[in-house]
Amino acid sequence: MLKLGSHVSMKGDDMLLGSVEEALHYGANAFMVYTGAPQNTKRKPIDRLRIDEAHARLQEAGIAKADVVIHAPYIINLANADEKKRAFAVEFLIEEVKRSDAIGAKDIVLHPGNHLQDSLEKAVERIAQSLDEVLAATRGQSVRIALETMSGKGTEVGRRFEELAAIIAKTRQADRLSVCFDTCHVHDAGYDVKDDFSGVMREFDRVIGRERLAVFHVNDSKNPRGANKDRHENVGRGHIGFEALASIVHDEDYEDIPKILETPYVTADANAKKRVFPPYKEEIAMLKERRFDPAFLDRIRKNPSRRKG
Repeated sequence: MLKLGSHVSMKGDDMLLGSVEEALHYGANAFMVYTGAPQNTKRKPIDRLRIDEAHARLQEAGIAKADVVIHAPYIINLANADEKKRAFAVEFLIEEVKRSDAIGAKDIVLHPGNHLQDSLEKAVERIAQSLDEVLAATRGQSVRIALETMSGKGTEVGRRFEELAAIIAKTRQADRLSVCFDTCHVHDAGYDVKDDFSGVMREFDRVIGRERLAVFHVNDSKNPRGANKDRHENVGRGHIGFEALASIVHDEDYEDIPKILETPYVTADANAKKRVFPPYKEEIAMLKERRFDPAFLDRIRKNPSRRKG
């Protein structure tokens, strides 16, 4: 069965229950949340996340808890050479894994880190060591840490499949590591997702292993292949294109993998900077039907009912 959804919010008094309702409003049967703002470490206690009510709503809607994906905040950098900053990142990720386990998620997506002024090799060592600390502290929990494929922007680790494979090889508890495949990132890193997705996946299987694939982030790209920029674009409006993304979403070899949209919000005015409307209801419908509507962004701008929830 096709598992397709988007990033949704988790905030206010509704918390995870609100996340479920937002996903259902978009026509999704999978979704991804941050447990708080991705730019900071402020989090509510687990007992205030309304998990039991959210689980009841998921069951009513026929959505498995395992198809709820958690994303760790961007500020976690397990590659940091600063021991105090890295120790803080480790401690916070431990708590995020515990929150993910309480929510019932199968995977928490993590950007591996940035090596900053140090070497890639040392960064890989530090990431693997940090992951071992996190996994040891959460032993007995089933949540996997899904290392995300990265675009190669700045000093990101994870631009090549080999970099993720090296981290996995150096981690003592590799059975609890998985991978999140971001279409925009992989395209921006230089892989030919648009015209040779099957070849890219053969390479992924050879280097990392198909069994580790846990999540797809389905994003178009504002940049040509190999740009190393990481700028997401709405489905069908970028350099990957609708047909390629729809083919990935409907690929029977990966139908059991949740596919999550992280495409840009649509502004009411093309020149405005404020995000107004989420595009996910329209994009999910187009991908399900494999039918692209080139006017969908204009239609969202003109219809206030497209606001989430």
